[in-house]
Amino acid sequence: MTVKSGIRVLVVDDSILFRGVLIKGLSEDPGIEVVGSAINASDALDKIEKLKPDIVTMDVEMPKMSGIELLKILIPKNPVPVILVSSLSISVFEALSAGAVDFVKKPDMGSRDKVDAFIDEMRSIIKTGYKAKVHRRPDIDAGSAVKLPVMTPLRGRTDSFVIALGASTGGTEATIEVLRDLPVDTPGIVVVQHMPSGFTKMYADRLNGLCKMEVSEAADGDEIKTGRILIAEGDKHMAVVKKGTGFAVRCYDGEKVSGHRPSVDVLFESMASQVKANAVGIIMTGMGRDGANGLLSMRKAGAFTIGQDKETCVVYGMPMVAFDIGAVDIQAPLERIKVVLRDRLNKVLR
Repeated sequence: MTVKSGIRVLVVDDSILFRGVLIKGLSEDPGIEVVGSAINASDALDKIEKLKPDIVTMDVEMPKMSGIELLKILIPKNPVPVILVSSLSISVFEALSAGAVDFVKKPDMGSRDKVDAFIDEMRSIIKTGYKAKVHRRPDIDAGSAVKLPVMTPLRGRTDSFVIALGASTGGTEATIEVLRDLPVDTPGIVVVQHMPSGFTKMYADRLNGLCKMEVSEAADGDEIKTGRILIAEGDKHMAVVKKGTGFAVRCYDGEKVSGHRPSVDVLFESMASQVKANAVGIIMTGMGRDGANGLLSMRKAGAFTIGQDKETCVVYGMPMVAFDIGAVDIQAPLERIKVVLRDRLNKVLR
C-alpha cells in the first residue's frame, strides 16, 4: 500500500456537503494530503493537537464557538497557518486580526465551474500558505508600536503626487499598520489588496473607521486627492490616469495580470507611465510576484520605492522578487514603512 505524502491539511467546516467537496478536491492533488476533518471548533482543537497538520482550512461561522474564538485560543499555543473559507462577512477581518493567514470566498455550490475555480485557488494558497509566518496581530485599536514623528504640515504639490501600495497574503492587517496613522495632509493613496469581490467594500469601510484619511472603495473616475485613500474593487483592475492637473483612477474588467484581478502590476505600471517621479510605490507581504515588475518600472521612472522586509512579512514573496530584480530603493520592517514614507514626503513636498 502506497502512503501519500504532501502538505498535511486539516479541513474544518460544519457543513457535511462543503466539507466533502473540499476534501475530495484537495485530495486529488498529489502534493496535498488531507489528514482529517473537524465539524466544529472544539473538534478542530482536538484534531490539530493529535494530527499536527501543516495548515488548516476553516469556516469562520461555526456553532458554539466561532472561528475567531478558536483562533484566539489556537494561535498563541499552536501557531499553525489557518486559511479562512468564508461567505461574505465582516467577521473575516476579525479572524485575520486574530492570526489567520489568508481567506477565500466560498463558491456558489450550484456552479461546477465556480467550485472548480475555488478548489484550484485553495490548492495554490495551501502550497504557499503552509510556509507563512503565523502570529496574532496586535489589537488594531491599541495603536502602533512606532509612531510618526511630529512634522510640520506638508506644503506644495500634494495633489500632483500619488502613493501606490500593493499587498496580498497577510496584507489586510499590514496595510492598516501603514495607513492608519497617516495625517490628512498626506497625498492621495491608491491600494491594490488581493481580495475577492464584495470584501473590498467592507475592508474600505473598516479602514475608514480606523484611519485619519478618508478611505473608500474606488469607483471609475474617482479623483486621487490629498487626504483620500482609494481601495481597488475586488475583481476589477485599477489604473491611474491623468485628469487636469491631477490624477484619477480607471477601474475596469479585463484578463488577469500576473495571476490577479485587481493586479498590483497594473496599478504600478500606470503609476510609472502617468505619475512618473512624483510618486512613492510600496510593495508588501504576499505570495507570488505580482507588483515586482511594475515597481521596477516605477523606480526607473524616478519614483521612490519601498519594500517590506523578510522578517515582518507573513509571506516574503512579492517584496522578495521586487528586491531581487532591483525594484526597491529601501527595505523596511512593517512598523517603519510609514516613517520612511513620511520622511520621503517631507523631503520632496516642503
